[in-house]
Amino acid sequence: MTMEEGSVGSEEYTQDGTVNIKGKPALRSKSGGWKACSFVVVYEVFERMAYYGISSNLILYLTTKLHQGTVKSSNNVTNWVGTSWITPILGAYIADAHLGRYWTFVIASTIYLSGMCLLTLAVSLPSLKPPQCFDKDITKCGKASTLQLAVFYGALYTLAVGTGGTKPNISTIGADQFDDFHPKEKLHKLSFFNWWMFSIFFGTLFANTVLVYIQDNVGWSLGYALPTLGLLVSIMIFLSGTPFYRHKVPAGSTFTRMARVIVASFRKWNVPIPKDTKEFYELDVEEYAKKGTYRIDSTPNLRFLDKACVKTSSTNNPWKLCTVTQVEETKQMLKMVPILMATFVPSTMMAQVNTLFVKQGTTLDRHVGSFKIPPASLGAFVTISLLTCIVLYDRVFVRIIRRFTKNPRGIRLLQRMGIGIVLHILVMTVASITENYRLKVARNHGVVESGAQVPLSIFILLPQFILMGTADAFLEVAKIEFFYDQAPENMKSLGTAYSSVTLGVGNFISSFLLSTVARVTQEHGHRGWILNNLNESHLDYYYAFFALLNFLNFIFFLFVSRFYVYRAEVSDSIQVLAKELEEKKVTVSNNYVNPKD
Repeated sequence: MTMEEGSVGSEEYTQDGTVNIKGKPALRSKSGGWKACSFVVVYEVFERMAYYGISSNLILYLTTKLHQGTVKSSNNVTNWVGTSWITPILGAYIADAHLGRYWTFVIASTIYLSGMCLLTLAVSLPSLKPPQCFDKDITKCGKASTLQLAVFYGALYTLAVGTGGTKPNISTIGADQFDDFHPKEKLHKLSFFNWWMFSIFFGTLFANTVLVYIQDNVGWSLGYALPTLGLLVSIMIFLSGTPFYRHKVPAGSTFTRMARVIVASFRKWNVPIPKDTKEFYELDVEEYAKKGTYRIDSTPNLRFLDKACVKTSSTNNPWKLCTVTQVEETKQMLKMVPILMATFVPSTMMAQVNTLFVKQGTTLDRHVGSFKIPPASLGAFVTISLLTCIVLYDRVFVRIIRRFTKNPRGIRLLQRMGIGIVLHILVMTVASITENYRLKVARNHGVVESGAQVPLSIFILLPQFILMGTADAFLEVAKIEFFYDQAPENMKSLGTAYSSVTLGVGNFISSFLLSTVARVTQEHGHRGWILNNLNESHLDYYYAFFALLNFLNFIFFLFVSRFYVYRAEVSDSIQVLAKELEEKKVTVSNNYVNPKD
């Protein structure tokens, strides 16, 4: 065998510890890469079509079919969406500690599908819905019974539990198909998250146009049956790619490892920290190499946690003595918390798209010739804007700017997030100005008290939808990539769950703010900012309040990002790996002897 053949043989298996479905080391040539990712990406298109087929138009179902008011229906939407984005913490825990990402995903998909089936029944059977009502004053309409609400919300929250197991694991499964120890594959991972978001919003685009139209003009039964069928198709597509997937072996509970470090630190609160980090407790490099993971060196951040790896006795109790790597993993997850908090407010702004933005659309002229536009369809412009910006960002902006920054990403992830946060200020400013104009026209045409349609085209809302998509192209893509990239190797699922949690918390904040502002502004006999009749409301004040909140959040983001220290940059590691590979090729070529000589 020549040395060149030997070199190829040594790279036959992946170097990151991934295995196939049978638990054997993964062959690089027969697994992973874009071939495996294609199944994951196609799955995401259909699954997002199913999810947004429900969430995009849910507020109109709650108001027109269950006869709920503006505040109650909006809060029911955001509470459910918030739960759907919070449950991934549980899904990440089960995946990392017990079942692994693949099997957690498969089981959760079954729960998800059962919730969708039950929800389709809830909107289809007459006995599970209150009687129809065409009165504009919904307070005069009959309310849904306890049983009807129990079935409907039971289905919604079963669906939310299912998404808790799919959301944190599907994107991580996709990212796991690229070996971090291989320069070419690691470089491909840089574009993975952009195209991942592209697939998400392609499915969303279909939901916001075709499915929303069917729900508004054909019927809710078919409008919900199609997303259910789409979810079934997506699960079948994912399962068909099983022979090609690479799997990370569960490394134990992330929360337990972090808890051990924190407990050990407090137990040894009075133990001095050695100046020489070599005195800390750590395993040999070989121990980590066997597992296909990295050993992490000690850093000077959050020094108090270093007490957990200070050797004080011969005991190896994991709640009293931790390795340097365990301590650094915990530090890294805690260091990201301030950045996580800075994304809560923008997530609150996103919650307005499927609630108040849609409600605004119901008050405007939706006709284009004989065609009547569903209000929720304007969400498609968020998707179109986002898709366009992602492509331009990845194919144009990055190629130009990295000539100056020398960063493969063009700009740092936090810089990209910062641009997105600034755009959110602009979104709510534009929304406030637009709403102020809508109310002025309503007053001029005497349709305030009646709540009748305002003689303005629904397209006056387009700027706020388009700007929201532009903001998401910067913030949301960078956020997902940041929390995945900066999370330690053994905590990738939790890192992905971070990006889900921010959306969940943002929706809960939206519910809290909407309820609080609606209540406070109606005190002492005032009319209030948010009423069932939007022509009598003052959403312009509410949106201006959001613009101010975004500005204050941007100041907070600048402060916390200034002190954030990146984990080993992906760009740096790519350059190192590329250099090592080039050196290896040079060595092989220098030592290679042609058999003909």
